[in-house]
Amino acid sequence: MSVLFTFPGQGAQKPGMLHALPAHPDTARTLDEASAALGRDVRPLDSEPALVSTVAVQLCLLVAGVAMARVLAAHGAQPEMVAGLSIGAWPAAVTAGVLDFADAVRLVELRARLMEDAYPSGYGMTAIGGLTRRQLELLVAQVHGSATPVYLANLNAPRQIVIAGQDAAMQAVATLALEHGAQRAERLAVAVPSHCELFETQARTLACAMDQVALQRPRITYISSSAARALFDGRRIGADLAANMAHPVLWGDTVRHAWERGARLALEMPSGSVLTKLTAPEFPDGVALSCEGTRLDSLVSAVRG
Repeated sequence: MSVLFTFPGQGAQKPGMLHALPAHPDTARTLDEASAALGRDVRPLDSEPALVSTVAVQLCLLVAGVAMARVLAAHGAQPEMVAGLSIGAWPAAVTAGVLDFADAVRLVELRARLMEDAYPSGYGMTAIGGLTRRQLELLVAQVHGSATPVYLANLNAPRQIVIAGQDAAMQAVATLALEHGAQRAERLAVAVPSHCELFETQARTLACAMDQVALQRPRITYISSSAARALFDGRRIGADLAANMAHPVLWGDTVRHAWERGARLALEMPSGSVLTKLTAPEFPDGVALSCEGTRLDSLVSAVRG
């Protein structure tokens, strides 16, 4: 049975998430390495006040994902594939051996600062449930304009889609969506309009920084959630990581690709279980499981089969 580790994106963060990681030498090592790369202690970043910042959120998700994957590896529980949603692609790439963790920490800090500085307020993301891509595209087209930018961002499932953009524009689309049969329209805990063309300039800046770090061929299969396919060249993966803030997430297609490549267990790294819920329908005869709320020994047994 092939195992897929999934790594969540913004919105999955929780206060105390770093302190909730398993008490293990690899957890301590990961926290220490991240602190050394940042030049400050990473541990306070998971406090509720700190998590208001996009920088703190993205760093916490990177650190938590890498730490949990390392702890599982120390117990002989390793994946054959990895995939991450949005910022989750970065710990996925570290776990696959594509880039050094310290480089990832510095690049993710830059990524988050570029995003936060570009849109410090008035923008974000909203989840719409119950409409198809085509139905929602028509509603977005009614609202989108130079003063009211709004875009399809995350195509998580056939009827689970996230939009990104300016607050008033998102609210207008959400209102239209509910009028046209959507079951839910929920503003997410994401303070920036990720995965749309609003971040094209910032993605180019990040790509220049990415060019300065060493990138390796992945040791295991790395699946891009922007392309919904496996990538095998280190530089191609680096380009994918740098650009993903400006490209839609194709999560449903990504996990279907993992299934087609033989994955039968999908294990979500901390924190939360959003990806587990999204992945389960695409693994009809497999298992989708979250680290959160599951004992470490049970996780190890599941992965090792």
